Amino acid sequence: MASEYVFTSESVTAGHPDKLCDQISDTLVGHILWQDPAARVVAECAVSTGILFVSLKAATTASIDIPRVAREVILEVGYDRGSFNGRTCTVMTNQLEEPEAARSSMRDRESALSELVAQENVTLFGFACTQTPVLLPLPIWLANRLAQRLDIVCREHRDDLAPDGKVQVGIVYRDHQPWRIHSLTLVASQRHVDLPLARLRQLIIEQVVKPVFEHEPLVPDAETRLQINPEGTVVEGGPALHAGLTGRKTGADTYGGYARQSSAALSGKDPTRIDRTGAYAARHAAKNVVAAGLASRCEVQLSYSIGFRDPVSVRVETFGTGALSDDDLSERVARAFDFSVGGIIRRFDLAGLAARSRGRLYQRVAAHGHFGRPELALPWEATNGMEALRGME
Repeated sequence: MASEYVFTSESVTAGHPDKLCDQISDTLVGHILWQDPAARVVAECAVSTGILFVSLKAATTASIDIPRVAREVILEVGYDRGSFNGRTCTVMTNQLEEPEAARSSMRDRESALSELVAQENVTLFGFACTQTPVLLPLPIWLANRLAQRLDIVCREHRDDLAPDGKVQVGIVYRDHQPWRIHSLTLVASQRHVDLPLARLRQLIIEQVVKPVFEHEPLVPDAETRLQINPEGTVVEGGPALHAGLTGRKTGADTYGGYARQSSAALSGKDPTRIDRTGAYAARHAAKNVVAAGLASRCEVQLSYSIGFRDPVSVRVETFGTGALSDDDLSERVARAFDFSVGGIIRRFDLAGLAARSRGRLYQRVAAHGHFGRPELALPWEATNGMEALRGME
């Protein structure tokens, strides 16, 4: 008898308070790295009704107007009216400058990269599978795409829809493969109470759900449960309804709970923070294992200890789908990829990404997922390691 179960993943729009904090944090990081690629910076935010608090710890030559940048992000996301408004909200900041010794100059950047060590004790996981063309689990792929489309529709209907929304996708699996869509739940915030729920439902179905599934091989069927605002009207939403904090949506950022992940936030950190860059490197390795045809499901574990350049452990788990043993694949992955802190930064050119995007790329990955973003051409999503993995004896 076939094994059957339902797996659900959730994503949120750019206007969700947690995601708003992630975007402000990553925009600050991006702007600082744009001016000073050798900067060390950690940015964290908390938001509630009418108030935003930003904590910035940096060692850098860059200058940045924190309230101005934060307000620009808030307004861009769509909070330009109501009880939380980018023009009128209070922005409180706490900025701590680290010693200059914590920062490496561009002149000795290459040697400095080679000397970088882990600043945290952390175990990170990267995952890939054959459920989607981008090698992500189907539930989080669909949830992120629906949330991304909902953001577009909210911007196009600014007088009716507020920026805050969330999506949950349920997939029925048979023998660990997607079989049908069990449920779709979308929650959209309204600007006012006058928008009828029937009109909202029609808008979401016609302009969000249908466009997303137009090119998907698995589509809703007659038994799929579709819910639009199942608990009723949500007026305004956002920080007026619930508080936000940087780093609370790691499931939406990564694999939607389908695979293991570190509990550490990905947003608000410069590339020297291994709890961010190591997650990118682990995903890159896992994706290349699957893309090379060496497994249909792959998890790569990287464990780092403070003071060490390289991970103290590299482990591959293929859940019985590997063309080789997990031990053999672990050895190949460890040989094929440089997982040292500086090696990851150099391989993905993580500081240069900020300069080439004028500081915007970090903000873009802070909403709708750090993985599986073909429109962004992220270096950790490239499958340029396949031949190295295949060619090893």
